[in-house]
Amino acid sequence: MERLAAASIGATFNFYRDGRRAPLLRRRLTAYVHGRASASFLLVGEAAGYRGARISGLPFTSERQLSGTGPAEATATVVQRALAELGVADDVVLWNLVPTHPHRPGVANSNRAPTRAEIDAARPFLDELAAGRRVVAIGRLAAERLGDLAVRHPSHGGAAAFRAGLAEVLAR
Repeated sequence: MERLAAASIGATFNFYRDGRRAPLLRRRLTAYVHGRASASFLLVGEAAGYRGARISGLPFTSERQLSGTGPAEATATVVQRALAELGVADDVVLWNLVPTHPHRPGVANSNRAPTRAEIDAARPFLDELAAGRRVVAIGRLAAERLGDLAVRHPSHGGAAAFRAGLAEVLAR
């Protein structure tokens, strides 16, 4: 956690280091990762979103899911629901190619695709979490970077395809 909190990953916002909620977000992520130390799967998306992990500290998780207040995030809702329905929530670690938030310059409440350099800079964190786990890419960018096992991203009408793809991949 200390390495991630100290990291500068391109022009992304490191919410584990900066901002008044940084200590809470570090504690949450530490507890989350330690609580899933024996998880068999690592599901990897693109990057932290401004309504999701940037506020909650956890990939594919909104603050509303954790505390009952704050913003909801559609993708987080779909992912968490699918994991619960499939009965695998505790056997999965959720992560992103870039665990910090890429945003448009000067616009905190925006998302942009991470750059190749940002993905490369964040790779050591992914590799550490991937050790001993089956890695499943969520979405095209993650699939391009990670290869083999991939499912459709749940956004933009992809919820059903995400759930079906995830069920198939996890059953292998």
